[in-house]
Amino acid sequence: MIKNYIENANFEDTGFSYTLSLISGKYKMVILYCLMEFEIVRFNELKRYLKTVTDKTLSNHLKELESDGLIIRKEYPQIPPKVEYSLSDRGKSLMDVLEQLCIWGEKNRE
Repeated sequence: MIKNYIENANFEDTGFSYTLSLISGKYKMVILYCLMEFEIVRFNELKRYLKTVTDKTLSNHLKELESDGLIIRKEYPQIPPKVEYSLSDRGKSLMDVLEQLCIWGEKNRE
């Protein structure tokens, strides 16, 4: 069945390709994983968790994840500014996939 699906479809038209387009990028899956673990996270907490990410890269990934409907950005009107990120329902639906990647990694770690 999978072989026929692959033979009869352009890769760009597959669900696999679409999913990869949403989570591709060095930090996107890690951001999603962090939000799955901690539920609500602020920008600086994400930055500390990711360690080597620049402000610009983190900001760009968060904007892309938000525009793809995977995360929710909540801004509070206060000084200093406070912004929190969390998974949207659509993002939560992707967590089963990430969890399976974690399980596979634990089982196959050398």
